[in-house]
Amino acid sequence: MTRIQALVAKEFLDLRRNRAVLLPVALVTLLSLAMPFGITLGVPLMSGQQLSDDPDLAKVSAVAGLHEELSVEGRIQFFLFQQFLMLFLLTPITGAMALAAHAVVGEKQARTLEPLLATPVTTLELLVAKVLGALLPTLAISLAGLGVYLGGIAMFAAPGVLHAMLTGRTALLMFIVGPAAALVSLQSAIVISSRVNDARTAQQFGVLIIIPLAAVLVAQFAGALWLSAGALAALGAGLVGVWLLLTLLSVALFERESILTRWR
Repeated sequence: MTRIQALVAKEFLDLRRNRAVLLPVALVTLLSLAMPFGITLGVPLMSGQQLSDDPDLAKVSAVAGLHEELSVEGRIQFFLFQQFLMLFLLTPITGAMALAAHAVVGEKQARTLEPLLATPVTTLELLVAKVLGALLPTLAISLAGLGVYLGGIAMFAAPGVLHAMLTGRTALLMFIVGPAAALVSLQSAIVISSRVNDARTAQQFGVLIIIPLAAVLVAQFAGALWLSAGALAALGAGLVGVWLLLTLLSVALFERESILTRWR
């Protein structure tokens, strides 16, 4: 753990020297805030019509539960705000890709990989530190955005919507499924980054996990799918298992002895 902490501190130091790489994280977070409030609150304000005036939207929102303590408008707002929570899963994934994809390729280009591989640090410690160094800063920004999101709901949404949002389902989505999905994506980018000499290639493979998440988001908006708390818990456990397998695969494929001679 001491060596991993030292490696993560080194990643943070590199991040302080190149803070511009966090710009994609900030942009995705702002988009994740602008879209739900713009659609849920801005569109009715500009059109002069409430969301509850649309019978189809009221029907689709029923998949989120009856929530008799909420008005019809409140139930629709709750449904939409719950769906847009999926966007906060994309923040640590898309934002950290710039960090993870350069994790090994950047070390090689900066001529700092050679002395790092010559240290007693094991391959597992190195790869875990690379993942944590990319995950923790972006996850912190994502959670800060979530705080703003819930604060905005408390201020502008219908009465009772915030209380309905504070459930185990929301906690599972943000604290289990989100980080686990980011870990899978980042670990994929790390292992590919160690095998190629182009950071963009690693980014393209690592970001593929966005495709199934986007499909789930569309299905939920259409009312065809609603992931319960139990389903989210199973999904989170499955993603953690996939990350562990990818970590072992990363160690097996890294080939630290030949990596320097392969990259020219």
